[in-house]
Amino acid sequence: MLPYAKVPKNAVNKMFIIIAIGKAKVMCYNVNIYSNMKGWFIIMRAVVTVIGKDAVGILAKVSTKCAEYNANVIEVTQSVLQDLFAMIMLVDISKLNSDFASMSDGLTALGEDMGVKIHTMHEDIFNCMHHI
Repeated sequence: MLPYAKVPKNAVNKMFIIIAIGKAKVMCYNVNIYSNMKGWFIIMRAVVTVIGKDAVGILAKVSTKCAEYNANVIEVTQSVLQDLFAMIMLVDISKLNSDFASMSDGLTALGEDMGVKIHTMHEDIFNCMHHI
């Protein structure tokens, strides 16, 4: 996981590809650069999907689990079709208090406990899959 980082002023409005090489893993991050009054910063996001039989509290439990990892929910869309529940969440993972894999595994385990399927994917992987 790449940490929250400040971007130098000469990096205004540029996109970066950051490659982290580990144990037979190469991950490309196409990061988004934003500005506020305090300077420039990088936002990394993840897409969380939930599919399963509708029940009370699915959104609450998933968002609570995200909060445990310090992942901020940016946007949510959900739909209930008869008794089937579908939800897509966009979460800011720039300030996670653990690594991305731990959050993904925690959400997957939560889904198994609730009887739904939860899938968590880094936004850049999501975008690459739909860009090819």
